[in-house]
Amino acid sequence: PVALAGAIGLLAGWLQPQFVPEGDEARFLAFWLTIALLNIALNGTVIAAGYARCPSRFARRHTRQVVGQFVPCLLAGAAVSVSLPAADAGLARLLPGLWALLFGLGVFASRPYLARATGWVALFFVVAGTALLAFPGRDLARLGLAHGAVFGAGLLAAALVLHLDVPREER
Repeated sequence: PVALAGAIGLLAGWLQPQFVPEGDEARFLAFWLTIALLNIALNGTVIAAGYARCPSRFARRHTRQVVGQFVPCLLAGAAVSVSLPAADAGLARLLPGLWALLFGLGVFASRPYLARATGWVALFFVVAGTALLAFPGRDLARLGLAHGAVFGAGLLAAALVLHLDVPREER
């Protein structure tokens, strides 16, 4: 599901110009919030289903810890998504950088419960978010493409790290 979310991010970045007219910050925000909600629903459903099926109290506690460490970054992302455009619609151009930065901080917060290499994924999101904030882009199409590329590449890297960390049976 993390790899699928990454693929959705890449696809959304590529498709955004077809759905968001240039200069329409409100539609830009709505488009990306829809993509975020889709990915949260996808991954949340998989996590909840795994949690419900898991007989191990330790594994369920581990899941609660990871989710508990990560949820505050999602809530902070929702807060800035509502408050910045309400203050000034032009500030919506800063949201992709803030989202990546907050997501990276959430991954860093969850890192003690995940694979060590997850720290590199978190660092990628923090650096990419900082770059998106420093160079937000003049047009929404390029900004959306950059945003989709950051989240797509970051989530695909996270999926690879998680896949490589899954214990394999010895043959």
